[in-house]
Amino acid sequence: MKIWIMRMISFAVIGTTGMIVDFGATWVLREKAKMNEYLANAIGFALAVINNFLLNKYWTFHDFRTLTAMQFSKYAAISLVGLSLNSLFLYLLHKFLRIPFYWAKFLATALVFLWNFIANSYITFS
Repeated sequence: MKIWIMRMISFAVIGTTGMIVDFGATWVLREKAKMNEYLANAIGFALAVINNFLLNKYWTFHDFRTLTAMQFSKYAAISLVGLSLNSLFLYLLHKFLRIPFYWAKFLATALVFLWNFIANSYITFS
């Protein structure tokens, strides 16, 4: 149980760095490059996936096996489900509940956290 809690904390810390990458890229693309907000969101999310995969592989899960395309594919697939959920929640919170875009993005990210942690614990890094 202690290992599980420590991994969840590490996953959350790395998720925070990923959120900084995600929000930063989304902001630059949306505000400075004037890109569509949902496309900017997807690109920011994708950059965070790469960041988070590498950090979680080595720090959270202490997985020093050879980096494989299959392992990254599993992580990416789980992240795509997470992106779908994130985008759905973002859309519902922003468009229907009228929550400001970045607050809605924060809430959507928090909702998807548990899915990502559990799925990666049992599928990607088992």
